[in-house]
Amino acid sequence: MKVDDIKRLREETGAGIMDCRRAIEESKGDFEKAKQLLFQRGLAKAEKKAERITKEGLIDAYIHLGGRIGALIEVNCETDFVARTDEFKALVKDLLLQIVAMAPKFISKDDVPEDLLKEERERIKRERGIEDEEKLKEYIEKFYSEKCLLEQPFIKNEAIKVKDLIATVIAKTGENIRVRRFARFELSE
Repeated sequence: MKVDDIKRLREETGAGIMDCRRAIEESKGDFEKAKQLLFQRGLAKAEKKAERITKEGLIDAYIHLGGRIGALIEVNCETDFVARTDEFKALVKDLLLQIVAMAPKFISKDDVPEDLLKEERERIKRERGIEDEEKLKEYIEKFYSEKCLLEQPFIKNEAIKVKDLIATVIAKTGENIRVRRFARFELSE
């Protein structure tokens, strides 16, 4: 095991030195596998923190070049200390870019109105001729990945979803983080 690998893994994931060392040992020196182990563990940590209250955070905006598209977002965390960290600020900027680029309509699956979901199911059945529930679920998941911010593939790394990006920052900061609300503006829309 190389000390440089532990250091690099710590820099890339924000995990503790001992966690990085254990991950490298468990992955038998495979750096990418170790990184994936830490990522999975980070998600577990994020789930444990999901119920904690988030009263601090940032409101930020992004206007795309040319001034034709912009976004405004409120992202909350537990303390103002975390809200001032580079990791949190970078997350907020990445979320703004995601919103401008991918035009989500909702934050999560839970925010999709039931009548809209029912309408989408009927449209899929009508247009695709699908009656099989399992096949219909695939199309509904695709709908979620297009319309819900947290379900979208992250524009800078499509291998992960936006909710996974947030979970990694939760693991690094040790605090719950929640997208409270956002708005996307496009000229003449």
